[in-house]
Amino acid sequence: MRLWLRCRVLQVLKSSRRFCGSHGHLSPLPAPQKIVGTWEAISLGRQPVPEYFNFAHDVLDVWSQLEKAGHRPPNPAFWWVDGKGAEVKWSFEELGHRSRKAANILASTCGLQPGDRMMLVLPRLPEWWLASVACMRTGVVMIPGVSQLTEKDLKYRLQTSRAKSIITSDALAPQVDAISADCPSLRVKLLVSDSGRPGWMNFRELLREASAEHTCVQTKSRDALAIYFTSGTTGNPKMVEHSQSSYGLGFVASGRQWVALTESDIFWNTTDTGWVKAAWTLFSAWSNGSCIFAHELPRVNAKVILNVRDFYVFGVNKVRTCLESQRVGSLGKILKQGRLLPSAWGGVWTGPHCWQVLWVEVGVLTQATCLLTCERYQFHSLRHCLTGGEALNPDVREKWKNQTGLELYEGYGQSETVVICANPRGSTIKAGSMGKASPPYDVQIVDDEGHILSPGEEGNIAVRVRPTRPFCFFNCYLDNPEKTAASERGDFYITGDRAHMDKDGYFWFMGRSDDVINSSSYRIGPVEVESALAEHPAVLESAVVSSPDPTRGEVVKAFIVLSPTYSSHDPEALTQELQEHVKRVTAPYKYPRKVAFVSELPKTVSGKIQRSKLRSQEWGR
Repeated sequence: MRLWLRCRVLQVLKSSRRFCGSHGHLSPLPAPQKIVGTWEAISLGRQPVPEYFNFAHDVLDVWSQLEKAGHRPPNPAFWWVDGKGAEVKWSFEELGHRSRKAANILASTCGLQPGDRMMLVLPRLPEWWLASVACMRTGVVMIPGVSQLTEKDLKYRLQTSRAKSIITSDALAPQVDAISADCPSLRVKLLVSDSGRPGWMNFRELLREASAEHTCVQTKSRDALAIYFTSGTTGNPKMVEHSQSSYGLGFVASGRQWVALTESDIFWNTTDTGWVKAAWTLFSAWSNGSCIFAHELPRVNAKVILNVRDFYVFGVNKVRTCLESQRVGSLGKILKQGRLLPSAWGGVWTGPHCWQVLWVEVGVLTQATCLLTCERYQFHSLRHCLTGGEALNPDVREKWKNQTGLELYEGYGQSETVVICANPRGSTIKAGSMGKASPPYDVQIVDDEGHILSPGEEGNIAVRVRPTRPFCFFNCYLDNPEKTAASERGDFYITGDRAHMDKDGYFWFMGRSDDVINSSSYRIGPVEVESALAEHPAVLESAVVSSPDPTRGEVVKAFIVLSPTYSSHDPEALTQELQEHVKRVTAPYKYPRKVAFVSELPKTVSGKIQRSKLRSQEWGR
């Protein structure tokens, strides 16, 4: 079973020689199609998961072999720029060479063993991708963290995970030093820098000297690959453990069907490397032979993003900006016969706050004026658009389609899962729905006891885990068996999100279970109220929670950050205007009976709004 996938590749390569032309060149088409088809069949649950699997050995090294044999387009595997003239382009062969050197650093220099844990807290630098692949090659369990982690965040994660190593940059090294004494498990500190620091090993210096000869460790499909800390919207972040196969093979199908990637595509994801969606991009792109594009982008800068044209693939979380994609001279090396290779719009999950900043910086203060700004930009190579991370406002989808002629294909998933629901490319979209269940998942709406509800009934979004647990699923909440057990009811894993499913199998998101408001027996989802508020030009962003009421038990309260042009308006008059607006857009009983104008909303380090904090504030908890 260890060599099952590799033997499959060799069979395909051997059989493909019949496609040789008169000059003896191997056809670049049959082998990748057949190989990715095999991986996709596993991803869809149509073929069994092999006993042993390692993404670096069984996928990345396979692409390297195909590359050498001429069975891949000339796109790089990885492409990075810093916006100041520096550029990195690696083929799959070069990625393999460098990642084996990095693997030797972890195994030999640092003495890390399979199963040891390593925190990766790096900005968008090439070393993040190298370190990630090196962890796969050595069996070291990677624990990505966002670069905005505070000293308190770092301490909590290092202590809770008992990580033996951390790799980070100059910006966070002082904070790590400050808490190192309180983290007894931490014994190896790697610094990605052009200068040294006492007590740290310099990763770049070691990489230059490291050997490129490394044998990938044997890992079983169920062995741990990564640990992600949840966003912490309700309580302390929890450790979610994923296996070698859950991520390594779990994104093949969604990468092909939802993201619509091919070997000719280049995928740009602006998300922070510590967010789970960065891993979603890595595994969906590289499992399909696509190139990952990365811009260092130290902070969100609309002008930089709008002027970067060296990409084909882009997507958004909650679409609040318009992006230009044109052919320019620097793309000349990957042009084919004078025109761009096929392109796609892949997923980007950056959090709503990130996109709010973009929205303001390009001078777009409301969604209603989006079209005016978009007229300055062309979309010559745009063919597929994605959205994920939060529920999409139907008004945004409509404006985007009117401007570009392209649909926004929404998807839904969690840190614990791969893609649960999605609108695959070419499917019929129902505005406001997050699509249908994504294979191999059996997704249902269930009550609090795990009983399946009828179409139209509101309940818990649930994934069937009995009698067979899907392979592309988290192993457990690490060191928290109570939480793991509590997440299951009957035959289902309960996501903690509420929705209903219509008779056609489309899912309609309402909000987190704790967020749904019960006012005078009316159940009100905060997402619908927030979406209605977002359509008003005065609202930059909002959070809706329950608030105690002596008559109705609880009522809807909206915390609103105003657009700059409305900051000086009369609060009382504006409150009434917004209330009437929500009544018109949704239903009269859903309008916010209480409104508070605030300068900012509480958020997690990943940019998600912490409604739980606002709700606790309201209820005096």
